Formats: sequence, structure tokens, C-alpha cells
Amino acid sequence: MSEEAVRGRRARGGGGAARRAERTAVHFETARYITRNIPDFELLNDEALEIIEANAETVLEEIGVNFVENPAALARWREAGAEVRGERVHIPRGLARKLCATAPSQFTQHARNPARSVEIGGRNLVLAPVYGPPFVRDAERGRRYATIEDFRNFVKLGYMSKWLHHSGGTVCEPTDIPVNKRHLDMLLAHMTLSDKPFMGSVTEPVRAADSVEMAKVLFGADFVDANTVMTSLININSPLTFDSTMMGALEVYAAANQAAIISPFIVGGAMAPVTVAGTLTQVLAEVLAGVAYSQLVRPGAPVIFGAFVTSIDMNSGAPTFGTPEAAHITYGAGQLARRLGLPYRSGGAFCGSKLPDAQAGYESANSLNMALLAGVNFMLHACGWLEGGLVSSYEKFVMDADQLGTLHHLAQGIQIDTNGQAMDAIREVGPGGHYLGCAHTQANFKTAFWRSEMLDYKPFETWDEEGARDTQTLAGRRVAKMLGDYQAPALDPAVNDALNDYVARKKASEPDAFL
Repeated sequence: MSEEAVRGRRARGGGGAARRAERTAVHFETARYITRNIPDFELLNDEALEIIEANAETVLEEIGVNFVENPAALARWREAGAEVRGERVHIPRGLARKLCATAPSQFTQHARNPARSVEIGGRNLVLAPVYGPPFVRDAERGRRYATIEDFRNFVKLGYMSKWLHHSGGTVCEPTDIPVNKRHLDMLLAHMTLSDKPFMGSVTEPVRAADSVEMAKVLFGADFVDANTVMTSLININSPLTFDSTMMGALEVYAAANQAAIISPFIVGGAMAPVTVAGTLTQVLAEVLAGVAYSQLVRPGAPVIFGAFVTSIDMNSGAPTFGTPEAAHITYGAGQLARRLGLPYRSGGAFCGSKLPDAQAGYESANSLNMALLAGVNFMLHACGWLEGGLVSSYEKFVMDADQLGTLHHLAQGIQIDTNGQAMDAIREVGPGGHYLGCAHTQANFKTAFWRSEMLDYKPFETWDEEGARDTQTLAGRRVAKMLGDYQAPALDPAVNDALNDYVARKKASEPDAFL
């Protein structure tokens, strides 16, 4: 089958060979993305929100935002009615919000396995793994630079993780592959080793274009032209600066109708004011400008209101995680995103710890629960984050991925139907009895309580006899088992060959570059 023929069909794993592989594959359960049946935590009242919104408009109009080294962006803004002075764009009050109105409030990101497509926006929460660390860590080999083998391992772990809905993007940075070519190997891993949704490359506009082309090989060109099959992370150089690399990637994805997270990168006290209201003002101004620009490129292009926010230790300058201030900003940004009518990205299993220890557990739990209550729709860094985002941890990846099950169950809310009221059980047991053997317990015990698939609930004597294993040890064994059990999801061999051919040709077309 020619490459052109492959591109002309929506290739989701069809063909006799793929069907035979599917019949012999290891099967495991993957949870559907979360739909919340609990309310969002509304921290700010209407007056406070209106003040922040008015201040953000003032920032855009009076202070402006920089679009650096991007004459095309300046021309687009000028044509839209903004005042451009050098590389500084001053956006009249109300213009950015008007442009944002064409962005969808919810959209589908399609996976090559249709059962694993996700809905981003509304009451939904999609969980994706850690993104961007140059280092990896495991208990056996310690901290080291990441390789493409590590990258593929994390994609496999993500694919097999029950509570994780998305394969993510740069789950670690494979430093053994040239900088100008590693995006090809990363995309190939997501496309062939998993059938969950994935993210495209943003490190150069040409790499974003490669992402779109490879998606066309995987899904078929016509399908990609009509549907969203990728999400990408477009970070703003806070404060108030949009660089040409990120904007170039945004232009590629918006023009192709592929989704982009427009995300300020905020370390409070360094990239934004130390106050919550001041930071929220800057976050909103930056998101308004970035989303509006995406709509100048293509009205209706899917975008996500992003907010990566942490505070800073004023003694060391190191970022801090799981703090009350970060929670306040995350809650407030969620309210602003909903008022703007956009899906919201924030949160993750954030921690500053060097090891998957108690500090990591406390900070990550604070961050995950905060994001659930804040109304986040797309959560990047949901598992595997360590050392302030410098490290992807094997053990913490599976520890976090297991704990994501608590978010699924918390989001279900409280059932108040006849079964939930349990009056028959209360009548059956009566005073002084117990519920272990009653009909209601027998009918519900399998699903009544969430149970970790990794943590140890055994009596002390059994735990001690089995080696008194701590959580990191249990996690290491789980990693080994998952990687040992892994089988790649079925994929049409012609599509697989076409993807590998594209990667080989692109790599051969230019010399290696490690800078």
C-alpha cells in the first residue's frame, strides 16, 4: 500500500494482521475520562472576578504584550485593530475577549482507538502524565539523563495505567537523540506503543508541522483536516511575552484545527506578583492575548485556558508546590476560565521532593485534590512528576497513576438513589448487628469502595514476613511487572511502516544537531 493510499483512509488499526494481534493481546481496563458530579470550588465572588477582569483589560490596553521576532503576528494584530509599537501590542479594551468568543467551550480529541477518545471541557477531567523533565529516576539506578528507552517505557506505563486517559507529550526528554530529530522518535512512540490520545511537538514550528504530517499518516489526511487529534502545550514567557518559537508552533496547530493549551508559566514572585489577585490579573491578560491570537490565525480553532502556577521559596529561590497560595490561584483561574467559556488546564501531581517520599506524597495529594475541585478539564503532570519537574520518576509514575483512582471516585459524588440510601440494609441488620453478610453488602461490595492496586493493606505479620516493603519498593515491582506484561496495541502494519518511513526520511534529510 502506498503512503498516499495510507493517508487517504482513517487508519485506526484495521486489517487482518491488526485484528489477529488484537485477539491475542493482553487486555486491561482503562477508565473513561472523569465527568464530575461534584460542584466546583468557587473561591472568588462576582465583584472580585469583575475587578480582576477589568484589570486584565487595562494591562492589555495600557501596558501591552510583546510578540517578539514575529512580524506576521504583529501584522495580524494591526489588522485586527490593535495598536502596535515596535514589538509591543496594545489591545483595545474588549477586543481580545471578543476574539476569544469563537473558540469552542468543549471539543473531542480523537484517539486512534475510538474507545479512548476524550472530551475536553464542560464537566470533564482528562488526566495526562508528566511533561518535559530532562532527567529520570528509579530506585535501582538513581537520577540520570533520560534516554529514548526511558521515554518508550513511560509511554508503555501510561498506556497500561487504568486511571490515565492520555499518553501526554514529552514524558521525559530523550537526551541520547539529536535535538532536531528527537520529536520524531517521541511521536512515533506515542503513535505505535499506545492507542490513547497524545500531544504534538512545540519546540520549533517545523516540528509542529511534522507532528501534523505524522498524524495524517496515522489517522488519514481527511480525518485530521476535519477533526482534532492532537493537543499541544504553548507556554507564554511570563511576564507578557510571546516568543516566535511558541507562537510559530501555535500558528501551525491553529491553522490545522489542532488543539493548543495557552499556558502562562508562573512562579509567583519571579514571573508574576506575589499576591494572588495580581497573579490572576496577569494570567488572565496573557491567556486572553494568546487565545485571541489563535483565533486570528483560524477562528474556531480549539484552545485551552492554561495556568501553570507555583510559588517561590524566598530564601532559596526554589519553586514550591502544594501550597495554599497556588491553590488560591488555581481555584480563581478556574472561575475566570469558566466565565470566558474555555476549557481549563492546570494542576498535576506537583512536588519539590527529590524522592518519592512523604514530602512528595503530601505535596502531590494537595495539588491533585486542588485541581479536581478547581474544575480543571485537562490535567498535565498527573503522574510521575518529581524534583520540581526536573525528573520523571518510574516509581512515582505508578504511585501517582494508582492514586488517580481516588479522583475518579471523588468526582462521582454521593448517590442518593434507592440503593444509595441503603434503607433495606439498615432494616435488615437492625440494632447490634453487622453489615458484612447482609444482602445490600453482598450486592455492592465489589464496587462500594475504591481500593488501591498497589498500596499494602496487609496485617503487620504478613507485611513483615514479605520483607517489610515500603511504597517505593512496591512501586518498583509494579513498574517491572507492567513493563514485563506490556504488549503494543494493534496497528495496521501498513500504517506502522508508513510512520517509520516518514521518520527515517526526515532524519536522513538533515545532519544531527545537539543544540
